[in-house]
Amino acid sequence: MLTQMVIRPTSRWVSSIALLGMITLSGSGTAYAQAMRHPGAFDSASQFAEIAQAVRQNRQPWAASFARMRTNAHDNPGYQPRPVEVLVRGTAPGHPAENYATLFNDAAAAYALALDWRLTGDTQRAARATAILNAWAGTLKTITGTSDKYLASGLYGYQLAVAAETLRDFPGWQPRDRQEFARLLLTVFASMNVDFLAHHNGAAIDHYWANWDLANVASLVAIGVFADRRDLYERGRDYYLHGSGNGAILHAAWKTYPGGLAQWQESGRDQGHALLGIGLAGTICQIAWQQRDDLFGAYDNRLLAAVRYVARYNLGGDVPYTPYTNSDVTQPVISDKGRGEARPIWSLLVAHYVQLKHLAAPELVQAAAQAGPDGGGGDYGPNSGGFDELGYGTLTFTMP
Repeated sequence: MLTQMVIRPTSRWVSSIALLGMITLSGSGTAYAQAMRHPGAFDSASQFAEIAQAVRQNRQPWAASFARMRTNAHDNPGYQPRPVEVLVRGTAPGHPAENYATLFNDAAAAYALALDWRLTGDTQRAARATAILNAWAGTLKTITGTSDKYLASGLYGYQLAVAAETLRDFPGWQPRDRQEFARLLLTVFASMNVDFLAHHNGAAIDHYWANWDLANVASLVAIGVFADRRDLYERGRDYYLHGSGNGAILHAAWKTYPGGLAQWQESGRDQGHALLGIGLAGTICQIAWQQRDDLFGAYDNRLLAAVRYVARYNLGGDVPYTPYTNSDVTQPVISDKGRGEARPIWSLLVAHYVQLKHLAAPELVQAAAQAGPDGGGGDYGPNSGGFDELGYGTLTFTMP
């Protein structure tokens, strides 16, 4: 496992206009910076090998988690993608009908199939993952809708990029097709990620909830890795550390308390979005960890303090709460809406903070144990919330 990490010097967040001009058809990224580490999203090559061995030896919890993935309809070598030219998320008069479910299902399938290939060598599944990614690269032109289009650019941008990074060494994925997929990620997704983080759709800087920022940061860092665009990766990383919106870690985990707790920005809204937010933050930190940057430990493990806070409350425990106010709302009490909702977010955080770093986080350990082996897309509901995370974290993050 990776043990030596350093946060590199912060680069200045450039204007979105300047950066958008840099996001071109150059998928290799060689003109911009040094190459990234590959595979370098959720797991390294050696980690994949260790997990594969654990599955072959029927060791737990890896075998049970792999078996759960195999029961998911998305890990199917006969899966058929449904790409569209114009992806729509958000409904309003005069807007076309929403169709974004096609992409969150296809992204879930591409990831499950690619991960299965990594662990078993099943080339039939790898070929199907390749066909899914190629189909979207050859079809999708734009993302539109209401402001929710920026949720689509973030969530599905990071999911597609992680699926592609998992698949990147498959010999059957031709270099020209990989480059074409990088072009899709750069021109359709990363351009929107940059625009949102710079301008927040023309709204006040504190208008959008933490998860909106975090989804687009996750997309930027994941695309930066796959496309060998260290400039994009570093801008996403630096926004997480120093950004001005609610997704920057000091704004997301904004209020600290004695005992190692930190209040999450969306705790007064509902628990589903609080869980989504810490899950996205964990995703960002894991990708950065694979690139030798320690965001998990930033600001004295600030994310861990927020994770413990959210876990404790969602397990039924009491937590302190300070009324939250921004330019739109005042939330005087913590919300119990969605309390205890199941999401596949805990395994990643347990693996890093408890297994690797040996830090005390009893609420986190209990939450992971209660959740059991993580499922994937569709195992937590058929709508968008059931696909916000790629899942299978018990399989991919638990340390053998």
